Amino acid sequence: MESQIARALCLKYEPVALLWADEKPEGAVQFAEGKWGCVMWLLAAAAKGKIAAADARTFGCFGGGVGLGFGNQYKNFPGGEEGFCHFLSSGNASRPGGAETAEQLRAFMTKESHENFLNGERYINTPENVRKFIAALPITEIPAKYVIFKQLSSVCLSREKPQSIIFLADPDQFSALTVLANYGRGDNENVIIPYAAGCQTIGIYTYREAHQARPRAVAGLTDLSARLYIRKQLGEADLLTFAVAFALFEEMEKNVSGSFLERHTWQELLRSK
Repeated sequence: MESQIARALCLKYEPVALLWADEKPEGAVQFAEGKWGCVMWLLAAAAKGKIAAADARTFGCFGGGVGLGFGNQYKNFPGGEEGFCHFLSSGNASRPGGAETAEQLRAFMTKESHENFLNGERYINTPENVRKFIAALPITEIPAKYVIFKQLSSVCLSREKPQSIIFLADPDQFSALTVLANYGRGDNENVIIPYAAGCQTIGIYTYREAHQARPRAVAGLTDLSARLYIRKQLGEADLLTFAVAFALFEEMEKNVSGSFLERHTWQELLRSK
């Protein structure tokens, strides 16, 4: 499927479709079972033209399992959900049993991840508030075995239906996408920026929006760790994600013709790059 939006925005990377499937496409790249990885690597691989896949055993990290819709994987974090609550906040070093768990895991962790487990990523101030963060997530169990990432142009709509479309956009393109998401709505709050992992803003938050009568776009890559990981894959410093449920994508596609994307302000922005 070709995208009018992608053409008008002159995107460097093709939009990526996220799909659910019960079979893995032939040749799809996938994390090995039990191997750590960031879902942003799968997104980057798809943006560069590969097909990527994840299932309930190969989602890369616990937050990624949550983000892609494989239930509450934080329960399987070392030390359980309580271990994760300390990991994201103040660290496990002072939690009863935390230092012992860290020592048992040392051989299986990078130096950085071991240090983060002990001392915390400090992305939320207290374990109590991490519990509230988890409770607020739209945690989902998808009705399929695999989550698939592939370039939108390789999607056959007669056989496949994307759950969401993900744009990797620079600030100008992100701004245009924001305008376009609001263009035909008659109101002005149709893009949300939830505080969440990078994978969660392209996965479970768009799944939730797909069930709404007027789905909103989800801004992402405000996750600092995800920004670091995708920068290593794409070499880009100024990208954000802009993820939309497929129904909103179709609405936005229909609004390209005759819109601001054909007018001089946007054209001048393109020329100035």
